[in-house]
Amino acid sequence: MKLGLVLRELHRAETHLAKDLLKTSDRHHAEHEVHHVARDLAAWSAVHVRDLARAGRAHDLDLGEDVPGPGPLEPLRTALAELSGRRPEPGLLLLADLRRLHRRAAGVSLDWELLAQSAQAAKDSELLELATRCHPQTLRQLKWTNAMLKVLSPQILTS
Repeated sequence: MKLGLVLRELHRAETHLAKDLLKTSDRHHAEHEVHHVARDLAAWSAVHVRDLARAGRAHDLDLGEDVPGPGPLEPLRTALAELSGRRPEPGLLLLADLRRLHRRAAGVSLDWELLAQSAQAAKDSELLELATRCHPQTLRQLKWTNAMLKVLSPQILTS
């Protein structure tokens, strides 16, 4: 079966989503809602990464359980976010980051659908339960990015 391919891709996509959420949180430290909510949403993806790694073992996959941290540039990114938070250009950067997050979350959502459908066809109840438990959180991440784009884009693009 090719369920291992789906698990590997979903694991990779969730890892990238978590890292992108953390980067966006750090980059837009001055935007408190973005900063804090993005961190919470990254934590959801980190749990998904761990759960996928555990599920992968049953399919002979060795997937990492940890999402790499922000790295040595985090303090610099935070300082720059504080300094640039008062200029108009950070708004455009924020919109670009939210668009990137939205596209990434949409891809992860699609991958959860593929896993659920494949698990159902293969009668793999554990993978189906995993997809049923995790996919709604990914949909919530997608809805948040969409809502933030709708709220922020008029004020950023018309000012």
